Amino acid sequence: MASGKINVSVENIFPLIKKFLYSDHEIFLRELVSNATDATLKLKHLTTIGETDVVYGNPVIEVKIDKEGKKLHIIDQGLGMSAEEVEKYINQIAFSGAEEFLEKYKDSAKDSGVIGHFGLGFYSAFMVASKVEIITKSYKNEPAAHWTCDGSPEFTLIPSDKTDRGSEVILHIAEDSLEFLEESRIKELLTKYNKFMPIPIKFGTKQEALPKPEDAPEDYKTEFIEVDNIINNPNPAWTKLPVDLKDEDYKKFYHELYPMQFEEPLFNIHLNVDYPFNLTGILYFPKITADLQMQKDKIQLYQNQVYVTDNVEGIVPEFLGMLKGVIDSPDIPLNVSRSYLQADGNVKKISNYITRKVADKLKALINENREDFEKKWNDIKIVLEYGMLSEPKFYEKSGDFVLYPTTDNKYYTLAELKETLPPNQTDKDGKLVVLYASNNEAQHSYIEIAKEKGYQVILLDSPIISHLVQKLESDNENLTFARVDADFIDKLIQKEEETSSKLSDEEKEKLKTVLEALVPKEKYTVQLENLDSKVAPFMITQPEFMRRMKEMSASGGGGGMFGMGNFPDMYNLVVNTNSEIATTILAAENEEAKTKLVKQALDLAKLSQGLLKGEELTAFVKRSFESIK
Repeated sequence: MASGKINVSVENIFPLIKKFLYSDHEIFLRELVSNATDATLKLKHLTTIGETDVVYGNPVIEVKIDKEGKKLHIIDQGLGMSAEEVEKYINQIAFSGAEEFLEKYKDSAKDSGVIGHFGLGFYSAFMVASKVEIITKSYKNEPAAHWTCDGSPEFTLIPSDKTDRGSEVILHIAEDSLEFLEESRIKELLTKYNKFMPIPIKFGTKQEALPKPEDAPEDYKTEFIEVDNIINNPNPAWTKLPVDLKDEDYKKFYHELYPMQFEEPLFNIHLNVDYPFNLTGILYFPKITADLQMQKDKIQLYQNQVYVTDNVEGIVPEFLGMLKGVIDSPDIPLNVSRSYLQADGNVKKISNYITRKVADKLKALINENREDFEKKWNDIKIVLEYGMLSEPKFYEKSGDFVLYPTTDNKYYTLAELKETLPPNQTDKDGKLVVLYASNNEAQHSYIEIAKEKGYQVILLDSPIISHLVQKLESDNENLTFARVDADFIDKLIQKEEETSSKLSDEEKEKLKTVLEALVPKEKYTVQLENLDSKVAPFMITQPEFMRRMKEMSASGGGGGMFGMGNFPDMYNLVVNTNSEIATTILAAENEEAKTKLVKQALDLAKLSQGLLKGEELTAFVKRSFESIK
């Protein structure tokens, strides 16, 4: 029997581990299973290269609960350790102080695959255990060893009668951690952290139905056999080559990742790179709603098939945070407890790679099957538009696949759109005016007026579109965007010729005086225009600049600098001086008649813009019914 003290300079390292290294106690199981996996994979490597003649076989890591004995067992069939190796890996934590201790392991963690062969990760066991035992036998057929420690620097090391290769770690669960003796809790942790570990993990047994014999009698009763309950998938889709996977494989894996997701993903992007860093993974485009709400199912980050976090900020470009899937990289720098990322040059490289890979995939998709891509456009556009605004490298490539649909359901890239727009959409200053609507239904009358002029209108209905058109205008000379209801059509695309008015200047001034007296000036600016007599007599427009700045402010950015976030909505009331109603208002005999005409015409204009609501709408409906009695 050997006994001694674990060689650390601080009086007691374990409180440090409990309180500082690991903020979340539950990760102890991740670390111990990871160590067991390490030990198993290292043995596999040695047998593969001929360093040992032991039979690797089909090893399994087993997790067992002994509720009565208040013990948790983690058993592997890996390398195992001799007494000498136990001394080396478990007892010799020889540093001059706590800071040096942490610093050394921080630097070496990423080089050891997982945390390391019974390295720092092992000591996380003391977060939940009052005593820890290791019973281990080396593959080299040396005598087995039995190590015991109660969480103090004191330990014992004695021979063991263990005959089979591998290690068994026994945790005597502390009174404040009895939740880890519950089957449901352990199953939850194994599913969360170890669901895709490369070695099968056994957790209890289950009943499996035997196939029904061909000659079975009618009263045959299904027979069952007891088999190991393997709770993980050792060969997840992202560890395979794209050529070995079909569409159904990707969909199956998607539902394995997110069992509560019932909708199919739109498409996937398989990541696979080995230089200048190692990274594999699969990203999925789910259907994304226009409200930009982040889904609870996020991209999961793994390191050598060990789950780390679903907070992938920094690794995944922000705009792709709305995607789902898996990223696995041994080169992602983690802190010593694998809880979060550390600043590192590789992180930016990985982020740039993912951006480029997504852009390349989108270009390939639109080239391979444009029709299918167009069908999916509405479900993915928010992500891509956000990417254009937030990632310069993505913006550079976006011209190949970002689409601009018309109100007639035709889809164009920006370059195609410029070629497709009719020549008469160029104004007197030589600028090509892209007319757009944000709502086909609400702006239908304005769209129809534009079409009557021979113009084409595109549909841009994302909540961040004001930001995007601002950027497109700044990057494309002689191109401007105008929402179709921002002004009457001849003002949006100004030509040299002007329509004359059948009203004299004196009559127009008189009409304006009447209107300004009756129309609420705090909300509407009266604007008299000489339009075609067939054009609506009253139209409500919202100036492009004002509306765009308010929208940008509401969705974050741009407009805030102008202090327009809380600025009240202001509209132009465009009155057609060549309309019959304008003439009728002027000819009305008394103020009551004028008021009635103006109010009705204004309400109709408000109704067409969806601005007539509440009490005003009720009064309008009542008044309209009375007029047809």
